[in-house]
Amino acid sequence: MKRSKSREKALQAIFQMDLSDITPDEAIENVLEEGEKADDFLNSIVLGTKEHQAEIDTTLKNHLEKWSLDRLGTVDRTILRMSVFEMMYVEDIPANVSMNEAIELAKTFGDDKSSGFINAVLSKVKTTIEK
Repeated sequence: MKRSKSREKALQAIFQMDLSDITPDEAIENVLEEGEKADDFLNSIVLGTKEHQAEIDTTLKNHLEKWSLDRLGTVDRTILRMSVFEMMYVEDIPANVSMNEAIELAKTFGDDKSSGFINAVLSKVKTTIEK
């Protein structure tokens, strides 16, 4: 599975976990098509985002202007969480790649303003992480 496809599946799985009380394994299983297997990248994004959610949320709260994390739409919040996970904890992926992938997900799954909003928040996070 290509990383872009894994990110898309991860978005769907984390979205489910945010809306219901299911385990990461159940959420991953729910997003896979028949005969499809989860790859290591998909598992790492879903499990890592869940494991580090408290730190990720703190980082996001520090970079949201005039917004609270709870007020964000579930899709935008999920994209931000998984992208910040990648930027903070996945060393072999440049932050710009994570940001670009997040913007593409926002264009596909978010509303008209999602991609710009995601870009603005992640740009602020990136400057903090790189210091």
